[in-house]
Amino acid sequence: MVFRDRCEAGQMLAERLMVYRDRSPIVLGLPRGGVVVGYEVARALKAPLEVIVTRKLGAPHNPEFGFGAVGPGGVCVVDPSTVRMLGLSQEEISQIAAAETKELERRLERYRGDRPMPDLRERTAIVVDDGLATGGTARAAVRVVRGMEASSVVLAVPVAPPDTVESLRPEVDDLVCLHAPVGFMAVGQWYYDFGQTSDAEVVDLLERARRGWDAE
Repeated sequence: MVFRDRCEAGQMLAERLMVYRDRSPIVLGLPRGGVVVGYEVARALKAPLEVIVTRKLGAPHNPEFGFGAVGPGGVCVVDPSTVRMLGLSQEEISQIAAAETKELERRLERYRGDRPMPDLRERTAIVVDDGLATGGTARAAVRVVRGMEASSVVLAVPVAPPDTVESLRPEVDDLVCLHAPVGFMAVGQWYYDFGQTSDAEVVDLLERARRGWDAE
């Protein structure tokens, strides 16, 4: 299964999530690409769309190789086995986490301004990304949402490797993944169009969603 683009992936994902339409859902997209996918999910479910910002902690000489993630409220998730493999000291981890926290705060200001996060109590929080590799950022996002006392937490993605899916299942009440291929190398290989999503696109989608689905 290869998706045409993030919009198609979101539409297909929404079909699997319609069971939550009457369960007071709120969709939380991980920027940047997860907001595009999440927009389609939120539109289909007639649910609010918000953004939840986490940042991957990347290896010093290979930032794309993640060993953990940070989230709002001081959430920091690391994979001990990956840390040992990379030989990272606590000082190195702290330096990388501090740099990514600074970028996280910049993005929060860009996407949300001074608006607080919505109250998630008594709501079904659906955390959406455009795909998972190690799952570090999604794990951090889920833990942030858990801390906000959502009544249930769903993680929904178009594609992820089987081992990542299984490692994340205990973290959520439901995990929806359309495609969990063996031989997974990168999220982008499962999209024909996986162009970078800009901050401006994220802000535009969030503003369109806030105007309400009847305004489309």
